[in-house]
Amino acid sequence: METTTRPPSPQPTGAPRWVALFHRPSSASWQVCAESPHRAPVQYALAEMAHTVRARGGDLAVSLWGPKDGAWQRFDVSTATTNAAAPEPPSTGPKEPSTLTERMSGRRQQVLMAGLTKAGLYDLEPDDYAAVQTLVEQLDETTVRKVAQWLTAAGGRSGPG
Repeated sequence: METTTRPPSPQPTGAPRWVALFHRPSSASWQVCAESPHRAPVQYALAEMAHTVRARGGDLAVSLWGPKDGAWQRFDVSTATTNAAAPEPPSTGPKEPSTLTERMSGRRQQVLMAGLTKAGLYDLEPDDYAAVQTLVEQLDETTVRKVAQWLTAAGGRSGPG
């Protein structure tokens, strides 16, 4: 990680744990940006922060402190962010969807079902439900809404007339 020379970071206070500090040029001070009893979350936070700052064209000065033999120890930041950027090994068990993922899937399904209803398709077969589920899993929110608009428009034209 490229960093700019800054005043040395102060040693954190309290019981040794993993702490990442970043330098705020505007106030010429160091501020805690992540802390945890475990190293991995702090490394991850450092990598994400470095990515964000670089994407905005800024430079980043960080310091990583952690426990070693019951005392505070300053660690090399370049290895911390490099290790954090490596992907985690795949888990052996099935990955459970997050609450947000479930909610968004439910919303997409509601939008498609409403579009089918407005198109006049009320009596759906099991294959139809499977097709809706496939669309929910494969398409993003915007595309699902566009398909529902098409269905609604098609249903509006099919009336007597």
